[in-house]
Amino acid sequence: MQRVTVTLDDDLMAELDAIIAERGYQNRSEAIRDLARAGIKEAAPDSGRGRDCVAALVYVYDHEARQLSKRLVRAYHDQHELSLASLHVHLDHDTCLEVTVLRGKSGEVQHFGEHVIAERDVRHGKLVRMPVETPAASSGSRHRSHHHHDHDQVAPKPPPQRKPEPGQRLPEARLRADRIRECCRADASLWRDHWDRG
Repeated sequence: MQRVTVTLDDDLMAELDAIIAERGYQNRSEAIRDLARAGIKEAAPDSGRGRDCVAALVYVYDHEARQLSKRLVRAYHDQHELSLASLHVHLDHDTCLEVTVLRGKSGEVQHFGEHVIAERDVRHGKLVRMPVETPAASSGSRHRSHHHHDHDQVAPKPPPQRKPEPGQRLPEARLRADRIRECCRADASLWRDHWDRG
């Protein structure tokens, strides 16, 4: 092991001490080693950039920012094959949170996530990637191998609605038409009374 001297400002040191107390580290060195490992893993060039992965791209942005929505939509359309699903949440009048599930080659997913997070007026962002093993004999389709899910079951179709013969109305339509006629008569009566008084 090597001994290293690091200078930290007071605020950062207070945050580090809070983490040490919260996680129960024996000393600052252990905490700094763990944080350094996590940071290196996050920042290091990905050795598996060509491997398949799934990812969650989470970011907060100002939806009122000039042209940001258009830039984001364009980015998603340019890389539409990566995006599986999105969740959009309005946090307040000006701020939105977006969570997008991505799937593709690790390098492409990383590049896309960094591009979105780097957009002007995206306030905070994080990309979390996880490797995915794909079968060697995949057909290249998005859903590579079929497996059963409850949502694969299709609900039975409702019975077809009876269509009226030409010139015939169904009872529900007849009731609606009668109600509309009654309302129109009442409105006409009110208008007539109004004009007669005037």
